[in-house]
Amino acid sequence: MKRPLLPEDRVDPAIRDVISSNHRDIVDEVEAAVAGNAVVVVGMKQNPFPRRARKALTAAEIWSGWPTFPMIFVKGVLIGGAAEVQRLLDSGELARRLAAPADVPGGRAGNSAAAR
Repeated sequence: MKRPLLPEDRVDPAIRDVISSNHRDIVDEVEAAVAGNAVVVVGMKQNPFPRRARKALTAAEIWSGWPTFPMIFVKGVLIGGAAEVQRLLDSGELARRLAAPADVPGGRAGNSAAAR
């Protein structure tokens, strides 16, 4: 899946660096967390859905430690948000995925991540 972006010739050269480096620190932090952890929840703290996702993961004794809006990664793969993680928990699929051999590129099969 590719996110649609404006073609480079439709972006003023003076702002190209601003666009390419916008929130780079956050992107780098998310990439590092996803690479190093089996489960990562990424989002904004004020959004109620991350709390719902964290609550579901905590109840299943699987907590990533990421306290923001639910953008949930399992072994480096985005699985969705609160509703999707609950579906995977209810079906037992999340436990199966976590029990499978670690396949996070450069990562480990841990259950924690950096908190924002």
